[in-house]
Amino acid sequence: MFAGFLKVAPVCRACGLNFGFADAGDGPAVFVMLFGGFLIVGAALWIEVMFEPPIWVYVVVFLPLTAIVCVGMLRPLKGLLIGLQYRNKAGQGRLES
Repeated sequence: MFAGFLKVAPVCRACGLNFGFADAGDGPAVFVMLFGGFLIVGAALWIEVMFEPPIWVYVVVFLPLTAIVCVGMLRPLKGLLIGLQYRNKAGQGRLES
């Protein structure tokens, strides 16, 4: 499905499906921010309440963790949204004439 990390291939290598319809837009990034933010902020709040660490611990632990979680979720969510576009036959809006 992908030709690069996030670039969608023109056609599927397995079945030949044309991915010309695939336009996930900013949807994957929005879901990554929502889900990843929920996980990271929840973990940071839990750490704060339980252990009260100094601020440098958050910088050392949560900056790399945030990057890993967000980058790790981006490709699967983009694939999911493209799959849902195909399944639901989603396309550009058209005015009937």
